[in-house]
Amino acid sequence: MWKKGWRDEIWSKLDQTWDLIVVGGGITGAGVFHEASALGLKVLLVEAHDFSFGTSSRSSKLVHGGFRYLYNRQYRVTYESVRQRESLLKEAPGLIEPLPFILPNYDSYRFPGWMIRAGLTAYDLMAPKWDNQRLNINDTLLEFPDLCNNGLLGGYRYKDAVLDDSRLVLRVIKEGVLLGGTALNYARANHLLRGSDGRVLGIALSDTSDLAERQVEVKARVVVNATGPWTDNLRADLKAPSRLRKLRGSHLILSKERLPIKEAITVFHPRDRRAMFVIPWEGATLVGTTDIDHDPELEKSHEETFARREEISYMLEALDFLFPSLELSEEDILSSFSGLRPIIDTGAETPSKESRAHQVWNEEGLITITGGKLTTFRLMALQTLQAALESVGVETKISREIPLLAPLDRAAINTVDPQTQVYLRGRYGLETSLLLNSAETDELEKVEILPNLWAEIRWAARSEGMIHLDDLLLRRVRIGLLLPQGARNVMNRVRKIIQEETGWDDERWQAEEAAYWQTWKTYYSRSPG
Repeated sequence: MWKKGWRDEIWSKLDQTWDLIVVGGGITGAGVFHEASALGLKVLLVEAHDFSFGTSSRSSKLVHGGFRYLYNRQYRVTYESVRQRESLLKEAPGLIEPLPFILPNYDSYRFPGWMIRAGLTAYDLMAPKWDNQRLNINDTLLEFPDLCNNGLLGGYRYKDAVLDDSRLVLRVIKEGVLLGGTALNYARANHLLRGSDGRVLGIALSDTSDLAERQVEVKARVVVNATGPWTDNLRADLKAPSRLRKLRGSHLILSKERLPIKEAITVFHPRDRRAMFVIPWEGATLVGTTDIDHDPELEKSHEETFARREEISYMLEALDFLFPSLELSEEDILSSFSGLRPIIDTGAETPSKESRAHQVWNEEGLITITGGKLTTFRLMALQTLQAALESVGVETKISREIPLLAPLDRAAINTVDPQTQVYLRGRYGLETSLLLNSAETDELEKVEILPNLWAEIRWAARSEGMIHLDDLLLRRVRIGLLLPQGARNVMNRVRKIIQEETGWDDERWQAEEAAYWQTWKTYYSRSPG
């Protein structure tokens, strides 16, 4: 889709009046962009970094109702999330997959069994379905033989879903482009353009790709602010008061060999009883998440968020509680990552008690969507687009019944096994056959022990808007997170594919590789910072 020269072509056509500009290339902005494109609007999406660079590549990889939100009495958020989870499971098999969770109950939790069962019953009825069960001690240990049995009272099984968050963002954006929209990464909205009456009428845009120095003023009938944790930055142009509380959530990735699990586990941390998850993800095991206030000083000194030393220790402490016999340590960590959550500040005593509800604001023609969570992105997108259309006097009623993603060709593919077919179709949608046809010799083999094919790396370099090496290794495919030392052992083969597809000379490759290693060490290693 995004072939060589695509950025130059888009930049040459920006000087026109658009129906809608969406600022922010995370999942919320992608959703608004897709829905606007489906309506036939002339819509432009811009992202200051790479698509999904911020929160939407650093989530807990779950499409879930938020079972723990019930205990904070966030019933509406939970209900909306559960219903959206069910819709996404139907629409995106292979990308969003059901995942069983075990919640082991310990006497140290001091949660009566009836309370957990009541919560799970309410959780299922919101779907509506019945998909939970109680496990005795033996059944719980049968599922997880390495689980701590000291004080174990039994367990409970329930269902949520797991995904690759970056791939969801890319599929939603790319299908929006196929519907007629225009999307551009590495394009920063520096400030808002305003008319004599103060109303927002566009943005001043600059190229942040390091490949060209370009600036342009872009006009639109309406501008949508979907910048997540950075929502208040754009609103500051209107002198609007800050309304967000940035919370940081950090995660660890460990090898499946050191922490082998087939189902996910919900654990309440032994120190403060915060809910955390241990989930099988993309051939590895993911642990998270923390939930702490983010120090704004860190943003002044670092381009990306990262897991702090105390957060890594906190997560290892939870693993030591759950799996003491495994003796897991920092040496077992393949990588770490951290993201910011755009939480609307209500003054709650602790971060975990803040509401995950979203809100839409219209401030002098700037439509802002913020708060919420990945699971409810489509609901957020539809409400935002409705507000945007009303802002410019368009009375179209947007339907929630139309499927988000394009239906796929279910014809059998002879070149890969059925499980890989489902995996690829979920991530690449209508481009799956094109990806497979692009594969060179041996590129339909898997990358080490991961589900990724080598052909995905070639396709990302050829057609997925990759500008820098970290775009590919940390977001298009996730091998920089999932393989030891940031995928160092396979870098020579990655280099060969990338240079063939992009034409990067040795000097460009060396610069990109050096920048990637610095980024990985500083923000994604087992000891970042």
